Amino acid sequence: MAKKTRKRWIEVTFVTKEGDRKTIRVPVGMSMLEAAHENDIELEGACEGSLACSTCHVIVKDEKFYRMLKEPSDEENDMLDLAFGLTETSRLGCQVIAKPELNGMELALPAATRNFAVDGHVPKPH
Repeated sequence: MAKKTRKRWIEVTFVTKEGDRKTIRVPVGMSMLEAAHENDIELEGACEGSLACSTCHVIVKDEKFYRMLKEPSDEENDMLDLAFGLTETSRLGCQVIAKPELNGMELALPAATRNFAVDGHVPKPH
């Protein structure tokens, strides 16, 4: 009997504010913020994923994938309230974790972020 194997990675497409598309492979268990940083996608993440800002705001393009995500916590909702261009399918990239069911998901980057601490500086991952 063949053993069913689970994918170790998924494909995710990021759509930039200019409309450019970049499809990347993301290991299962990695956040979209980390994946963006590892693939030179301009998703800021000023607080480095500590739920203290909204600069890693992403928009899940397909509601089907949005419904597969874990419900946002109160802390995430509080930060999303500060996000520029908030939509019904907005999430923080640091809270969207790759899992096999999300293979093929598309995430749009908003036209701007609200980062009051730094103007124009894009932090690099450590």
